[in-house]
Amino acid sequence: MAVKIRLARHGRKKRAIYDIVVADARAPRDGKFIEKLGQYNPNVTPAGLVLNNERALHWLMVGALPTDTTRKILSVEGLMYQKHLQVGVEKGAISQEDADAKHTAWVEAKAKSREERIAKLATGKADIKKAALAAETKKKEGILAKRAEAEQALIAAAEAEAAAKLAAAAPKVEEAVEETAEAATEEAPAAEAPEADKE
Repeated sequence: MAVKIRLARHGRKKRAIYDIVVADARAPRDGKFIEKLGQYNPNVTPAGLVLNNERALHWLMVGALPTDTTRKILSVEGLMYQKHLQVGVEKGAISQEDADAKHTAWVEAKAKSREERIAKLATGKADIKKAALAAETKKKEGILAKRAEAEQALIAAAEAEAAAKLAAAAPKVEEAVEETAEAATEEAPAAEAPEADKE
């Protein structure tokens, strides 16, 4: 009987939660299983994982084959590395104390790395929001600046047009003023002449 460590899907539509189970390879995905090892919830960040490490290691040591996704989960938890070290102990390549020390050091380094990644995720989301807000503010300022420039250009064009109309009307006004001045000078001698006759 081929035994696999795999995921059994539960939960609602588009919000799946998986049980990590040991099952016969011929059994349906969500069907009969031999033992439940834990639960995996990919819907939260970081992904939620509850796992019975001792039983998972036992099944790995007796030959249960994990599926690709389950292998990744077990690897992240350090069980694949622990199995590797345990096989070395059984072959006599290393002592149990050395294997335990190596595994403990690996787990501590992994925990530190995970904490840094989680902190980076938390601060990363805030930084992304700040960057998006700054970009949107800059975009709005650019739009407002372009709008102000367009308004200034329209005002300048209107002022130039009004000045051109005034400049075009100014010679006509000057001509009219000159004509009225000439007419006034012509009427003035004529008016002076009768006064001179009266004297």
